[in-house]
Amino acid sequence: MKTIRRLIHREALLAVTFVTAGFLALFFFFDLVDELRWVGRTGAEGYQLSHAFLFVVLSIPSHLYELLPITVLIGTIFVMARLAQSSEFTIMRTSGMGPWRALRTLLTLGGVFVLFTFAVGDYIAPLTDRAAQLVKVRYLGRLTTGATGAWLKERQEDHSFAVNVRALTPNGGMLDVRIFEFDGKGRLASQTRAASGQFGTDGAWELEKVQRSKFEQRGTTEARVEHLDSPTLQWPTRISADMVAASLLKPDRMATIDLFQYIRHLDANGQSAQRYEIEFWRKVFYPLSCLVMVVLALPFAYLHFRSGGIAGYVFGGVMAGISFFLLNNVFGYAGNLQNWSPWLTAAAPGLIYSVLSLAAFGWLVLRR
Repeated sequence: MKTIRRLIHREALLAVTFVTAGFLALFFFFDLVDELRWVGRTGAEGYQLSHAFLFVVLSIPSHLYELLPITVLIGTIFVMARLAQSSEFTIMRTSGMGPWRALRTLLTLGGVFVLFTFAVGDYIAPLTDRAAQLVKVRYLGRLTTGATGAWLKERQEDHSFAVNVRALTPNGGMLDVRIFEFDGKGRLASQTRAASGQFGTDGAWELEKVQRSKFEQRGTTEARVEHLDSPTLQWPTRISADMVAASLLKPDRMATIDLFQYIRHLDANGQSAQRYEIEFWRKVFYPLSCLVMVVLALPFAYLHFRSGGIAGYVFGGVMAGISFFLLNNVFGYAGNLQNWSPWLTAAAPGLIYSVLSLAAFGWLVLRR
């Protein structure tokens, strides 16, 4: 049995590697063509072909993380169908490879893909994606999202702060920082605007070219406004550089622990974290989809055909994988709109396809 397991594992790993390399080459080509529109454009003279090439290369781990479950499905289906077509799997069955042993063999292989997917998505992809964004910022200008940049909220004792960072600079600084302070009764207490700022090592922001207005309520009918101009100002805060970057970057590009810390920050300051909670649970359950895919591929080994290619079966596997990702995205958007439970929204597609794959396994393998 050890020899048979090694054979299946080796063939599946080679097939998955080949399919993954093909998909990554395709994405690399499309991404490079898309990046060429920025090369030499007015206002982006510093962005050359080598920078575009580097950006595309650094984006490969993110594509790898997104593609792994579907390439695992396609590669495993190809191997199992080919073994069935050449009657090798029939020989394995007569040698003692029962249905449950075959299932355990594929689940062991799926566990390896789960660990690899988790490592890529949680450690490699976030680092390379951030490096890719820094390449874009360094040679194209500032990093910003939307019309006004990042908005964050923080509570300090009985006062609350609404913070706006318009953009991030290539060296990790901030541009056009605005801080609105509200007292315990929700009245505007001060407004601070800085042309630039840096993240300090002691938990404070170093703001430069500061204009600050303080509003002091006197009684019920009178208010005093005090304007202050200062070259620098230290503002104590618990908002870190990662939190600001999280507001500017896509949440699915963040590591699981960073998402968890950002969700805690949002909850502590009374902000909606539904979108980030769904992304957090999707990051938790997404690697487990590799297990679903290998179970979905197992029934293809029990199909009976003597002649013809296996392209039709592989195409069916591709369609099954695409439908899984479509359902995953649909549940994510629907859960965010309908305020569904985040963990159930993220786990539902995997549970549905697990039931379908186990039902197919039971019908094709156990009953037939």
